[in-house]
Amino acid sequence: MPFAIAVRTSRKADIRPLAGTLGRAFYDDPVMRWMLPDNARRARRLARMFATMTRHHFLAGGGVEIAAGADGIGAAALWDPPGRWRQSPLEEFRMMPGFMLAMGTRAGRGRQIAELMKQHHPEEPHWYLGVIGSDPSVRGGGFGRALMQSRLDRVDAEHAPAYLESSNPDNIPYYQRFGFEVTGEITLPDDGPKMWPMWRDPR
Repeated sequence: MPFAIAVRTSRKADIRPLAGTLGRAFYDDPVMRWMLPDNARRARRLARMFATMTRHHFLAGGGVEIAAGADGIGAAALWDPPGRWRQSPLEEFRMMPGFMLAMGTRAGRGRQIAELMKQHHPEEPHWYLGVIGSDPSVRGGGFGRALMQSRLDRVDAEHAPAYLESSNPDNIPYYQRFGFEVTGEITLPDDGPKMWPMWRDPR
């Protein structure tokens, strides 16, 4: 009998394993490869980046969820509730050292991505799915689906819209199954890859 997937709100003690899961999840992501091309260090640098984002921004909003199985955290999602997707100046200040350690000389590319995402971000109040990822070892096992459904149940109960950016074209059909639709394209500079803003109407 398969182990049940348990979805719960994340605590501070979850940050390190959660970030490790997301670092492995995004190792082959086209945008992350463009931002951090060093294969040997990418997973570790991504884990530091996700830990920084979680600790200094997402955790305070109450939108961090994990899906755990027999072997620990299999997937994680970082959501912002309506009106909270913009990082405050204090949050940006607190995140800066972690981002510099994570990205090193590639920090400029990280800022380019962040600015382009801000330019395309809708102003209408909505739930924002900043990050969702499953550990490759459990991918296809229902961890990501459990996380998506958990938060979207709340989104629908509030009759609110939701928004995300897909950084991998292979994931677009997955998000479409949950009701998200592509609304445009974000092209990164220097022959970089594309991202796809996706919007989900209230239900």
